[in-house]
Amino acid sequence: MYDELTNVDIKKMQEEIEYRILVVRPQCLEDVKTARAFGDLSENFEYKEAKRQKNRNESRIRYLQRMIRTAKVVDATHEEGCVGLFDKVTLYLPEDEETMEVKLVTTLRVNADSGLISRESPLGRAIFGHSVGETVQVEVRPGVSYPVEIRSIQPSDDDASLPISQY
Repeated sequence: MYDELTNVDIKKMQEEIEYRILVVRPQCLEDVKTARAFGDLSENFEYKEAKRQKNRNESRIRYLQRMIRTAKVVDATHEEGCVGLFDKVTLYLPEDEETMEVKLVTTLRVNADSGLISRESPLGRAIFGHSVGETVQVEVRPGVSYPVEIRSIQPSDDDASLPISQY
């Protein structure tokens, strides 16, 4: 499956790759070299930790490069009055008699604690493309769903200040 990313997502990932290669990688290599000088490597916690940090950095670089290579670039424009990418949406959950605000984002910027949900999530799929006043069914898994009413939509552009996830 390809991740749907915007040009801003790809630019941010390229910037992170560049930073990790030019700044973090040399620092990690220096840390490994310094820790190696402490002596016996079999009982050298600093050396093991430095190697772990170096490997994490390299893994993150490979992950971001693979994401860019396999990404499906999407345009954030959408039909006026309908829920689209980067819109802030107020929803009403009739079963709980509660309202909630969410913002539809790409998979790279997901943070459910902050109300940033993916367009590919069950809720994102259910509300995407619908308009104010519509009630849609959110299918969590086959046979399990709940209704959600769209109360308001606040259009927004691709916000470069939204951080990319570190998962």
